[in-house]
Amino acid sequence: MNNSIYNFKSPDNEPVLNYFEGSPERIALEAELERQSNQIIEIPLIIGGKKIFTGNTSDVVMPHNHSHVLAKYHKAGEKEIAMAIEEARKAHADWSSQNWTTRASVMLKIAELITVKYRAKLNAATMLGQSKNIYQSEIDAVCETADFLRYNVTFASEIYKTQPLSSFNQLNRMEYRALEGFVLAVSPFNFTSIASNLNMSPVMMGNTTIWKPATTAILSNYYLMEIFMEAGVPAGVVNFLPGSGALIGKIVMESRDMAGIHFTGSNNTFNSLWKGVANNLEKYKSYPRLVGETGGKDFIFVHPSADPKEVAVGAFSGAFEYQGQKCSAASRMYVPESLWSDVKKEMVALSESIKMGDVRDSSNFVNAVIDEASFDNIVSYIEYAKSSKEAEIVFGGTYDKSTGYFISPTMILTSNPHFKSMEEEIFGPVITAFVYKDNDMEKTLELCDTTSPYGLTGAVFGRNRMEVVNVCSRLQYAAGNFYINDKPTGAVVGKQPFGGSRGSGTNDKAGGEFNLIRWVSPRTVKETFIPPTDIRYGYMK
Repeated sequence: MNNSIYNFKSPDNEPVLNYFEGSPERIALEAELERQSNQIIEIPLIIGGKKIFTGNTSDVVMPHNHSHVLAKYHKAGEKEIAMAIEEARKAHADWSSQNWTTRASVMLKIAELITVKYRAKLNAATMLGQSKNIYQSEIDAVCETADFLRYNVTFASEIYKTQPLSSFNQLNRMEYRALEGFVLAVSPFNFTSIASNLNMSPVMMGNTTIWKPATTAILSNYYLMEIFMEAGVPAGVVNFLPGSGALIGKIVMESRDMAGIHFTGSNNTFNSLWKGVANNLEKYKSYPRLVGETGGKDFIFVHPSADPKEVAVGAFSGAFEYQGQKCSAASRMYVPESLWSDVKKEMVALSESIKMGDVRDSSNFVNAVIDEASFDNIVSYIEYAKSSKEAEIVFGGTYDKSTGYFISPTMILTSNPHFKSMEEEIFGPVITAFVYKDNDMEKTLELCDTTSPYGLTGAVFGRNRMEVVNVCSRLQYAAGNFYINDKPTGAVVGKQPFGGSRGSGTNDKAGGEFNLIRWVSPRTVKETFIPPTDIRYGYMK
């Protein structure tokens, strides 16, 4: 028996490779892009470690070339959902009882497989299937995925070694049990790393999952599932279940073994899941753990002391990297009248300097939005601004879906701080600016704090340190991740644990130990060495 106690040191973050032309990583990636572009694979369900082909299929296409089919995926029906519940239930006992270092070794092997053996494969799948450029895919599909896996091992070790005090005649200890049942993991299209972590965070703590991947990210997610199995995740611990979210959610939430939901996606969907759980409370063995990161209407607040070029670069990158399809993307900005002309000039110049197109052309900064529904929704905001007397298009405003779902980076200027595009989440390459009078800063801070129902990310730009501190304090509940003189995106695992509250979720901070705590149910055990033999108190004797 191995009864050693092992402490995993905090890891280094996975290095982001440069992909310079002619570099080994660039050559490998280009070969993999070519290979995946010239095949159509069939993606099954994976339940209890077995591949299941239901015959009910849909296509996986390139968003930047939507006539190009990459794969056909099979969809789960009621029978397969019930099967997945049973397999997750059966796998729970053995997986949860394993020594935690066994689970840790599997997590570390997954990270190693991703960063060494399958780096090009996972990057290419994310680029082609989710329309990410090389850099956006590298920091997500490879680096952040590996960081989550490695840091979660360290976070788990810190949790497990946290023990209560013991005193005379007793030994106290804390056991960190897996939840009593399975976890439903519902993952989004925009981050491959999130898809991995929504499963692997609970799995690291001994849980089993039923995984509902986004239909627009199935290619990379399927390759993740294959890597999980190669690394030694046992059959039934993760069950890969593409299909209708409404159907899967309905059946899963009626199971008495549903112990938790790990979710990233829209506010409306999470609210629906929460209500579904509430309506089924009497059925469950325990109150389910609900962990969700939902939407954002993320802001940049510019103080009059800010440098206009720094503001422009931060706003442009924060708003338009990955086509604004990040829950943390800058979507509204408040700019003082004294700086607006310079900020505008710099941002217009940036918009004229970048290219948009296919991910396989490495010179393209902007690629396609994820699908037609997203395209149409984003365009509706642009057209609304064009037709409004309260707004104007500063740059961008063009779009075309004939070949791919392309929308140019767009900036709207509005005279109304409650304009539609200042308040509602768009999830696309659109940012709206409101110009305030320099002496109205306090009133504008109040607007920034109260305009949106969300509270995910935000940033302040300014050189006046005391005023920056004031802004940070005034907006303390407006953002769970707050940035000073930086764009409001790009949180790094282990350095900026991520999440927000208000309408943005439960703020359980993926990339920190807070998240892993939610996937255990502690048990306190007290042992008394010499039990009492008399019920009377000492002063009664």
